[in-house]
Amino acid sequence: MNDLIIIGGGPAGIAAGVYAARKHLKTILISGEIGGQSIVSDDIENWIGTPKVSGADLAKSLRAHLDAVKCDIVKLALGERVVSLESLGGETHKLLGGFTAKTKSGKDFSAKAILIASGARRRKLDVPGADKFENKGVTYCASCDGLLFADKDVAVIGGGNAGFETALQLLAYAKSVTLIHRHQEFKADPVSVEKALAHSAMSVIRNAEPVEVMGKQFVTGLKYKDVISEEVKELAVSGIFVEAGVMPNTDFAEGLVEFDSVKRVKTDPRTQRTSVEGIWAAGDCTDELYHQNNIAAGDGVKAAEDIYLWIKKH
Repeated sequence: MNDLIIIGGGPAGIAAGVYAARKHLKTILISGEIGGQSIVSDDIENWIGTPKVSGADLAKSLRAHLDAVKCDIVKLALGERVVSLESLGGETHKLLGGFTAKTKSGKDFSAKAILIASGARRRKLDVPGADKFENKGVTYCASCDGLLFADKDVAVIGGGNAGFETALQLLAYAKSVTLIHRHQEFKADPVSVEKALAHSAMSVIRNAEPVEVMGKQFVTGLKYKDVISEEVKELAVSGIFVEAGVMPNTDFAEGLVEFDSVKRVKTDPRTQRTSVEGIWAAGDCTDELYHQNNIAAGDGVKAAEDIYLWIKKH
C-alpha cells in the first residue's frame, strides 16, 4: 500500500510532493494538471524568490522541482479527478487500514494517509442571464478570453486581488474596463489597486452588485444595483469577467471530514490535520484564514512533515 495520496497539483500539493519524496514516502499525486488556480495568471508578483512570473511558468517550475526529486517514490496520476474518498474500514473517526480515492475515470488508489490539496474553483455569477451568456460575453478567464474583447468595453466583477489582476490584464487591449465591487473598500493589495486606477481607461463602481446580464446573441450590458440607494442602473459592455471569489473543490470528501459553512475542510493550523485520523488538508480547500500561493505551499510542507512523523509512529 502507498504511504500517501496527495489530491491536487497546485503549490500545496507539489510542495507536499517534494517533501514526501525527500522523506521517501511512497506517494501517489492525483491531479487534473499541475499549477493550481494561478496557471491562468499572466503576472504573479508575490511568489517569494521570484519578483515576477506567469502562472504557466510557475506551473512549469513546480513540475520541474517535483520531477527533480520524485524518482520512483512519488508517482503522478495526471488528468484524473477524485470523485470519492473512503475509509477502508468503513468508519471515519479513526484510521482502519487506510483510505481509497476513486477517480472519475474509474481508477482506485489506496494509501495509509491522505492529503487533500484540491484547491478551489471560481464562483459562478448567480444572476439572470449569467448562464445563458457564458462564453458569449460572460467569462471566468481573462488569460483565455481577454483578446476577444480588444477595443471593447468590458466589466470586471470583484474587488479582490483576482479582480484587479484581471482588470490590469484587460487594460492592455480593452477600450475601457469598469470594475464592479459591492463594498466601499477594496480587498486587493494597494499596489494592484493603485496601478489599475492610474490607467485612463479604468473606472470603478463601488457599493454595487450585479442583478442581470443583458444581451441578445451576445452580451450587451450589465444591470447592477447600488446597495445603498437600491437604485438599479445599466452599464453597456460587451464582456463581463467574473472574479467573485472561489468555492473549494471538496465535494469528494463530504461526509468524511468536517467542513465549515462553505465546505472548506476544517484543519488544525499547527499540523493541517483534519477531523479524521489519517487525513490532512492544505491550501485553498481549507478553512485557512488567508489564501495565497505561498501560504498554500507552506501548508503543504507542514502537512508533509506531520504525515511523515505520523506514518513512522504507526
